[in-house]
Amino acid sequence: MPLPPLAGGAEIFVGAGDIATYDGNAESTARLLDRISGTVFTLGDHAYPRGAEAEFSQCYDPTWGRHRGRTRPTPGNHEYESPNARPYYDYFGASAGPYGLGYHSYELGSWLVVSLNSNGSASAQADWLKGVLGRSRNRCTLAYWHHPLYSSGPSAKVTAVRSWWNILHANNADVVLSAHDHMYERFAPQDDGGHGDPARGLRQFVVGTGGAALHSSTGLTPNSEVRIFAFGVLKLTLMADAYDWEFIPVSGPGDRGTGRCH
Repeated sequence: MPLPPLAGGAEIFVGAGDIATYDGNAESTARLLDRISGTVFTLGDHAYPRGAEAEFSQCYDPTWGRHRGRTRPTPGNHEYESPNARPYYDYFGASAGPYGLGYHSYELGSWLVVSLNSNGSASAQADWLKGVLGRSRNRCTLAYWHHPLYSSGPSAKVTAVRSWWNILHANNADVVLSAHDHMYERFAPQDDGGHGDPARGLRQFVVGTGGAALHSSTGLTPNSEVRIFAFGVLKLTLMADAYDWEFIPVSGPGDRGTGRCH
């Protein structure tokens, strides 16, 4: 069951992506969640290697699955190793949004939160996203999907998501979460061309640290501020006009800071 929000209207939003395999690392990050209240986000690739029903049952469910009742997911590419990602949609049900689409929006405290499907049609979702943001009266906006637009990790980038970044930036959104590269990385606020923009830029976090084997960096991407190669979760405290972040590793140094909404 979801745990109560913090006093004063702040909400906890905590999670990671690239999570459950047969080697058991997901249990160490699930134990971090056991000690943190709030809503859990997942950034795709929940169960390896194919997102199959048996892998959800044997790998994800005994670990992060104990928080399923408070989880708001987004799908990754490994979910689509199973036809139409059916085990993913069957497992999460209504929390995954409309069946088969993989994108939806909701409010968390005073924030608008948008979950997008970077395995689906970028153009169809771009039109939908424009409508959602155009109707929003929320001061603060967070979006999340699986494939990062910016990363210092080794995975091929899905540049189709740039259109979403453009729309989010034009509508003064604040935070983007992604995974896919198995590392933690924090970027300075950037505009839709990847240039530093402290006044109106989106701050992106890559959090592919849920339990799948970690990657290493392949070079430094502009505006990257912190890179950590450890299993862990990102905890965001969402306030009326600001947010705090804390990367909580299973072991080793973490990362923390604060930002204000546009």
